[in-house]
Amino acid sequence: MDLNAIKSRLSSLNQDAKPKTGEKKDYTLVYWKPRQEGKYQIRFVPSLINKNNPFQEVYMHYGVGKYPIVALTNWGEQDPIVDFTKKLRTTSDSENWRLAKKLDPKLRVFAPVIVRGEEDKGVRLFEFSKTIYMELLSIADDEDYGDFTDIAEGFDFVVNASKVVDRPGFALNLRPKPKQTPLSKDANQVNTWLENQPKLLEERYKYTYEKLKEELQNFISGGEEKEDTIVSEPASEFDNDTVETKAEDKSKKAFSLATQGKPKKAKSEEFDSLFEDDLPF
Repeated sequence: MDLNAIKSRLSSLNQDAKPKTGEKKDYTLVYWKPRQEGKYQIRFVPSLINKNNPFQEVYMHYGVGKYPIVALTNWGEQDPIVDFTKKLRTTSDSENWRLAKKLDPKLRVFAPVIVRGEEDKGVRLFEFSKTIYMELLSIADDEDYGDFTDIAEGFDFVVNASKVVDRPGFALNLRPKPKQTPLSKDANQVNTWLENQPKLLEERYKYTYEKLKEELQNFISGGEEKEDTIVSEPASEFDNDTVETKAEDKSKKAFSLATQGKPKKAKSEEFDSLFEDDLPF
């Protein structure tokens, strides 16, 4: 790992899905998360994609579709939901600003790991929250630990998964083991793990701009018919330890571009008028 880059990213953070179609794939061989309460031992592995940093930051849309959606900005492309939130913030309506905050893509982080006792499953991607990410960056920045991904002198981590009242999934706590150990004593096995890793953005379903716009419009239009719709970050198969469900999301159904003294438009019309000037729809 490039520890200077790690330190820089830590400072920055402190300052501040639809599944693929076609043949069914066993995603438990792509992603890893605790499936039950208890302790697990894992080893972070140097990334095939970026040798200097095992962490990959990905921004996700939650609550718009049935599954979490990877923002198109992760591919360096224009994203209609991001465009929409920018437009909402050009209005003076507090409910529009609240909706924009709800729709803002959320940071998730992935890193390649080997799970001890399950080495035969190979390298998998461990997904976690910004909070855990910052803790890991802090450990990497600690001279007593440093590069815990080092294949010869790195550290394993203990992951403690515990249930949380009134929430699905588990709360995760990570602790580095105090003893330095090799990734494996088998050099051939190490090379296999370093050269064979899932590529995150190739594994996730990529929406087209038009399809993502359609999902957004369905989300907005749905608010007209379902006044009590719950909008939250839903628990997906691999993202169920950071879900916060609210009894009611007023920001969605309160969306309005109407100004005082003017008749209200249907939400579908408001949606179109919000973009009609300069977005390529």
